[in-house]
Amino acid sequence: MAKSAQAFRTISEAASELGVAQHVLRFWETKFSFVRPMKRAGGRRFYRPADIVVLATVRRLLHQEGYTIKGVQRLHREQGLKRLTLDGASGAEEREAPATSGAASRRTEAQAHVGHGGLQEALQELEAAKARLDGLLARP
Repeated sequence: MAKSAQAFRTISEAASELGVAQHVLRFWETKFSFVRPMKRAGGRRFYRPADIVVLATVRRLLHQEGYTIKGVQRLHREQGLKRLTLDGASGAEEREAPATSGAASRRTEAQAHVGHGGLQEALQELEAAKARLDGLLARP
């Protein structure tokens, strides 16, 4: 018998639903202060439906969008949890792009090239940039 959408989940049920291992959920608790399942006597974790939404957002950011742990922490600091989970609920094409640093912006552009099959083009751009840097470093 399946649980209702509003039922609490154990760590094994949450991990199965999210497609990650249980130890990953425990690790995320140590890295993200906003991941806080209920704990019962003996330390048994119970995940509320809202917790599952938050964890799904973290999983998407880390595994699909290529953010680092520090990057997700920064997004949480800058945008707040509500904004992150709202972004996860809407389609990726509807989201506003977050303000990024130059390096993060270049990483996003490189990911776009990869996503569109432009590996060769991305490699050529990187080689051209390297050549420009080498030229600048060679100056007295």
